[in-house]
Amino acid sequence: MFRLAIQMVRHRITALIAVACAVLGGAALITGTGVLAESGLRSHLPAGRLGGAAVVVAADQEFHPIGDLPIALPERRTVPARLVGELAELPGVTATVGDISFPAALVDAHGQVVAAGDPQAAGHGWSSTRLLDGTHVYGGSPAGSGELAVDSATAAAAGVKVGDRVHVVAGARPAARYRVSAVVDAPGAGVFFADTTAVRLSGRDGGSHAGTVDLIGLRTAPGAGERVAAEVRTKLKGTGLEVTTGAGRGDLVSPGAGASRSLLILLAGSLAGIILLITGFVMASALAVSIAGQRRDLALMRAVGATPKQIRRLAAAQSTVVAAVALVPGVALGYLLAGQFRRLLADRGVVPSELPLTISPLPALATVLLMAAAVQISARGSAWRTSRMPATEAVAESRSEPRNPSRIRTRIGLLVIVAASTMSALPLFSRTVIGATATSMAGILGAIGLALAGPALVRGIGNAAARRARSGVSAPTWLAMANVRAYALRNAGIVSTLAMAVVFVLTYTLTQTTVLAATAHDTRTGTLAQQRLSAPSLGGLPDGTLAAVRNTAGVRAAAPVGTTTVVWPYKQFGDTETESGSAMILTRDASDVLDLDVRDGNLDRLTGATIAVSSDVARSRSAGVGHRVSLVLGDGARVDVTVVAVYARGLGFGTVVLSHDLAAGHTTTGLDQSILIRTDGTDKALQGLTAFAASRSGLALEKTNAGSVGSLKDAPPEVWINLVTIVVLLVYLLLSIANKLVAATAQRRVEIGALRLNGTTPRQVRAMMRREAAVTAATALTTALLLSALPLALLGQGFLGRPWPAGPVWLLPALALTVTVTAFLTIELPTRQALRTPPADAIRAQ
Repeated sequence: MFRLAIQMVRHRITALIAVACAVLGGAALITGTGVLAESGLRSHLPAGRLGGAAVVVAADQEFHPIGDLPIALPERRTVPARLVGELAELPGVTATVGDISFPAALVDAHGQVVAAGDPQAAGHGWSSTRLLDGTHVYGGSPAGSGELAVDSATAAAAGVKVGDRVHVVAGARPAARYRVSAVVDAPGAGVFFADTTAVRLSGRDGGSHAGTVDLIGLRTAPGAGERVAAEVRTKLKGTGLEVTTGAGRGDLVSPGAGASRSLLILLAGSLAGIILLITGFVMASALAVSIAGQRRDLALMRAVGATPKQIRRLAAAQSTVVAAVALVPGVALGYLLAGQFRRLLADRGVVPSELPLTISPLPALATVLLMAAAVQISARGSAWRTSRMPATEAVAESRSEPRNPSRIRTRIGLLVIVAASTMSALPLFSRTVIGATATSMAGILGAIGLALAGPALVRGIGNAAARRARSGVSAPTWLAMANVRAYALRNAGIVSTLAMAVVFVLTYTLTQTTVLAATAHDTRTGTLAQQRLSAPSLGGLPDGTLAAVRNTAGVRAAAPVGTTTVVWPYKQFGDTETESGSAMILTRDASDVLDLDVRDGNLDRLTGATIAVSSDVARSRSAGVGHRVSLVLGDGARVDVTVVAVYARGLGFGTVVLSHDLAAGHTTTGLDQSILIRTDGTDKALQGLTAFAASRSGLALEKTNAGSVGSLKDAPPEVWINLVTIVVLLVYLLLSIANKLVAATAQRRVEIGALRLNGTTPRQVRAMMRREAAVTAATALTTALLLSALPLALLGQGFLGRPWPAGPVWLLPALALTVTVTAFLTIELPTRQALRTPPADAIRAQ
């Protein structure tokens, strides 16, 4: 059977090239997605400043929902400081260090803040230098509260050396003057203060964080690392603390950066569905064209005694041979694609640039198994009808198609289209990202339904065109209409694939742009403040900034605004669901600078253990005003809170708002991230705010409406990621469509030869094929627009209050031109090639 499959492959190169391209592209996409998923599970950041610690003890920075993947917690959880002394007594431990991190930024001689890797965690105690790996220190340790040490990169950027005087903004305190006592040869390690000074600056000398450290690093005797780690795990069992060695230490340097790994898992999961769906569709259609071109061979085998099972095995075997050849370069391309995608994520700030990809054979193995299964199922399904028919009927039908399309197939296709139309109504009831996702999925499901019901549709179009063109038409036109009607199955496969490309691009692109426009509209109309004051290079706003802003002439209102992460477990259909998302942090006077369009309750009650929620969340989770809900904050703290307000602008401001009191003590820095300022609109007010920001190092004042709101230029990273995914999948679809059309046209050499023997001129043949290409492109565009119109209209109505989406006006004409050019070129070129073969030779070759 295998030898026979090889021989058949040699005589069907053109058709099988389409299969090979579909497999190659599909393997690349699936492998790339698998590499991202594996990296999210297994990749780790470099150990960095913890490189000298053999064992690191830290709090668990994950929330573990039952039956689901852990959720990363980006806010730092602390460790009791008393453990530093207890762990130092373990055998094999040579040093223990209780490490603390806090915001710190050095100011140069010109009053400019020197850039740091992570300003929120740049400050440390001097003892933390013992966690560095083989670092040279030039100078001495800080003596008292007036000295500090800096890493070599910071010293070079600020132009300072040992003995110089510098200003540093640390914690929530204004800039203070320090003497540089040492330069630590560890770029990016940060700013080191005397241990007692670090405790004071980080707020560990009192309050809720008194007597705690961020993590504990242990240096051990040579070869004792694993033994010490085991003893520490035994000692800390049941405390909720994690003991980490090896590569995992790097994730503990910054919980926020380590949490970015979970984004890779979420991203891979969101991409996997559409990639598998499109890859399966393209492969199945390519294999259908390939098997259809061999129906005569398979029918003759049935006539000489081959069993139906043998026919299906033969079809699967030759398809597997081609797939095996294409899988190797496809998998290799997938690893390269994953690397380029990681660079995009790093450039957009989604993941740290230091986070490497995990390269292993697991994604390749998974891809091989998935593709092999898909090829086997698709090939056997394509050969099913021919293998089950009686031998005489199979031979008789090998040069034609069934007279009537399958009614069952047509009905299933119509049901899928109806289901897709029903799904597209979700944005009317859920003005969320999940609701918008239903639009793009509805479009793809509609295209699949078209592929199933396509033969009946194409035959109907052919019959209608034939009735209108019975008299007074040219021979090429009559032949083209006859072919469309007679070969409805073949033409439907081409039409549905072209339509899927159009539907996919339209629905996915316009979904992104519509959600972006709706989000921008919510943000623009809901922001009453004209200015925003922040301190990104300081890690947070120093104490006293809010009071100083409110005392500035012309300021009518000012309120702090921050963000954190909230995990919300809730009941749905009797099961516990867990969702994690960003949450705003507001005070009770936020209504003076923001209008969230409150529908119930009042933001004035946003004090203590209270929250406000969006109307979609209130409805779906039964969390109206007055309800008590349980949340997990960004540092893992479990809290019971009361809902005091329900607002409508959840798309622009998030689904949850925490009171400032509730978030206090549960963020890494404990500092306000920005202040929204509403002025009287005069130039004097703006000048006063500008002068205030300039007088304090690190403060940045910007307009709240700065930039082209709603444009792709200022789009969040996830929008760019989705658009890049659309482009990659579109290229894959177009290449697959082109190969499929070339293969389908090349298989018509006998038909073209017969027409020429009957007197049809080459010019008439080319004209006939061009008219078929025009019918194919027009049908694909029309059906694609019909399938996309309802989902996009409902999306626009639900998100923008109008029955059309937001997006570039050139998208549809560009798609129409692309589809038309693709159809004409991939039919015209193989036709010209077929016309070079003498008609008798073309028929004899079959």
